[in-house]
Amino acid sequence: MLPYQNLHQAEAALGRELTVAEKLWFNYSANKPDYLLHYHNILFLVLVYSTAPLPYMFIELSRSKKIEKHKIQSKVKNSFQDMLKCYKDVMRTFIVVVGPFQLFSYPLIKLTGIRTGLPLPSGGEMFWQLIVYFLIEDYTSYWVHRLLHSNWGYEKIHHLHHEYSAPMGFAAPYAHWSEILILGVPAFLGPALVPGHITNYWLWFVLRQMEAIEIHSGYDLSWSPTKFIPFYGGAEYHDYHHYVGRRSQSNFASVFTYCDYLYGTDKVSPVFDNNVEIYYMHLTITKLWLGSV
Repeated sequence: MLPYQNLHQAEAALGRELTVAEKLWFNYSANKPDYLLHYHNILFLVLVYSTAPLPYMFIELSRSKKIEKHKIQSKVKNSFQDMLKCYKDVMRTFIVVVGPFQLFSYPLIKLTGIRTGLPLPSGGEMFWQLIVYFLIEDYTSYWVHRLLHSNWGYEKIHHLHHEYSAPMGFAAPYAHWSEILILGVPAFLGPALVPGHITNYWLWFVLRQMEAIEIHSGYDLSWSPTKFIPFYGGAEYHDYHHYVGRRSQSNFASVFTYCDYLYGTDKVSPVFDNNVEIYYMHLTITKLWLGSV
C-alpha cells in the first residue's frame, strides 16, 4: 500500500512528475496492501501455465507436416487427453502445495526488502536484475538437479518428472510436490540476494516459467527468439535429458549450458532421434564460444 493519498503527494515526495507507468501503478496499487500484491504471483503462475503451453498444444494436435519437422522426438504423439491429464495433475499441485506456500511466504518477502512503492525501477535496473536472477537460479538449480539424479533423489522424488520421456509444455512443472518446493529455493534466491521492485519479481517468475515451458515443449522451433541468447540450452538440449531418463547424468542445465560444460555433463548419445547432427553442432559451437571467452 502506497503512503500517499493522491498523485500530487506522490509527485511532491519524488520531486518530479510521475511517468505514465508510475501513474498506472499508483492507480492500481495505492489502496492494495502489500501482501495482496505478493499473492498476485499465484495468479500469474496459473495464468502463464494455462496459456503459454497452448501454442505448442495446437502445433502438436494439428499434426502439420511443416511444423512436425521441428518436433524433437517425432515418433511420440501426445493426445489432447494426455495434455489434459497433465494439466489437471499440475493444477492440483498448484492448489494444494504452491498456493498455500505463497500465502505463508509473505513475511519472507517483506524480510528480503522487495518493495512495492514508488519510484518504479528503470528498464536498465530491471534488465540487469533479471540477468542476475537467471544466473543465480541457473547455477544453484544445476546442483540441485544433479542431486535429484542420485539414486535416492530420483527414486523418492525426481522420477515423477521423468514420467514424460518425451516432454510437452504442460509437463514443465509436472513433478513431485517436494521437488516443486525444493526448486523454488534457487528461483527465490536471486530476488532475496538482489531485491528489487515487486513488478520485477513478478516478471522474473513469469519469464522463468515461460522458459521452463519452452524447453519442455518437445519442439525446437528455428524462429524462437531464444535462439539469439548466448549459451541458452533450449528444448533440444533438455529433451535429451528426458529422453535418457533415469540413466541421464548430463544436460542438467535449467537455462544456460555453461555449468554442464564446466563440470563435464554436456553429453549426448548418437541414438537421440533424427536430430543428432544438429545437436552435436550446437554443443560444438557452445564449447568453441566458451573456449574463446
